[in-house]
Amino acid sequence: MPILLFLLDTSASMNQRTYLGTTYLDVAKGAVEVFMKLRGRDPASRGDRYMLVTFDDPPYGVKAGWKENHATFMCELKNLQASGLTTLGHALRTAFDLLNLNRLVSGIDNYGQGRNPFFLEPSVIITITDGNKLTHSSGVPDELHLPLNSPLPGSELTKEPFRWDQRLFALVLRLPGATIPDSEQLGSVPTDESAITQMCEVTGGRSYCVRTQRMLNQCLESLVQKVQSGVVINFEKTGPDPPLVGEDGSVESTRPVSSFSPQPWHSCHKLIYVRPNPKTGVPVGHWPIPESFWPDQNSPTLPPRTAHPVVRFSCVDCEPMVIDKLPFDKYELEPSPLTQYILERKSPHMCWQVFVSSSGKQNDLGQPFGYLKASTTLTCVNLFVMPYNYPVLLPLLDDLFKVHKLKPNLKWRQAFEMYLKTMPSYYLLPLKKALRMMGAPNLISDNMDCGLSYSVISYLKKLSQQVIALLLAKPESFAKMHIIAFYRIILSNRVI
Repeated sequence: MPILLFLLDTSASMNQRTYLGTTYLDVAKGAVEVFMKLRGRDPASRGDRYMLVTFDDPPYGVKAGWKENHATFMCELKNLQASGLTTLGHALRTAFDLLNLNRLVSGIDNYGQGRNPFFLEPSVIITITDGNKLTHSSGVPDELHLPLNSPLPGSELTKEPFRWDQRLFALVLRLPGATIPDSEQLGSVPTDESAITQMCEVTGGRSYCVRTQRMLNQCLESLVQKVQSGVVINFEKTGPDPPLVGEDGSVESTRPVSSFSPQPWHSCHKLIYVRPNPKTGVPVGHWPIPESFWPDQNSPTLPPRTAHPVVRFSCVDCEPMVIDKLPFDKYELEPSPLTQYILERKSPHMCWQVFVSSSGKQNDLGQPFGYLKASTTLTCVNLFVMPYNYPVLLPLLDDLFKVHKLKPNLKWRQAFEMYLKTMPSYYLLPLKKALRMMGAPNLISDNMDCGLSYSVISYLKKLSQQVIALLLAKPESFAKMHIIAFYRIILSNRVI
């Protein structure tokens, strides 16, 4: 159920006229309408939620929110006027805070317990601006800065104001006031050089430098394709490059490998697609991506996490491991230099293991939690997410069924206990569920802890209660009154 948040520049400079005879604000309004019509052609758009936010000072910048219908949204859009300053940083912070309002109540971020790609609220923020100088009541800043302090309880738990399922795109209007030549050439639209571009790229989005109406239409068609269910991950290479392969897929050991010069595929900041279940419309998964720290039951606080996990991949070829009935999660990677490199190697029967640094108890790199593998048809690359340290667990489970016939001896139980000690404690619950699905006996004690201290668990519960209390008692602290109604719906239906 994607959230589409339109952030429109309503500063005074949006009153300037284009060669079309319309103002920049008129062009922005028209772009929103065209986008909604294009998006409406997709049956999946029936679950879309729309929001409209402007550069007006909080709380007046939120024009339409969670519960407004299409007619209200369009009425608010039509009545927008351009006046005031280009307070892009504050407007972006407002947009992110609004998107993050119910995450602590729903527990979707699962702080300290691993990151579940299948717990997501995919959001696309589309900013439409003229890219003029940033202005603020205190002066004219040279760079884009988002306010560090957020009124949202728990905002300190993530280093950035956004989350891994929120991407920012910007249509930067550069339409001239005079008529342009007819010899316009269509092609890829370049990114803009304004302050918002870097912010877009950090979130996994991009900006578009729009010089004509035709380019704008092209960008809108491209943006409709960007509405995807997924989360952004930083993929980083660890260790040496793999040996080169020839045209027939054989390893060319005689050709030198340059491991020291950085290549585009060494580091990619891309989406993994999280497909909803066709029957329920909701993504289903089993295993988390590990945290970048070992859970400590004695720690009074949680270390803040980055919005996007850093997943390191080793270029050592391994055989992909699976066993009967053990669930695994499979996510397709968005095309990138990394996917292109893996596909060009033409090795669909080999895989590269993936790690999260500091996720293990001792090993700095941590233990593997899955692998990257090209599809057998060499059309895409998938991330397979498995139980933590799966190369140790899977042979044990295979023996449990095939050798011990579900009646393990003492030696097997000791090996399994040793494995559990290398696994972050938040994997215990999904592992218990997986063993139950496989028909295995209860091998994990019910009194094993989740790895969080009592103070951390209490703090997370308190944050959730604070969000609810503030929304119900002080709506002006966050945004508009309509968010209260949205929360009453959430609480009454328990969609959390």
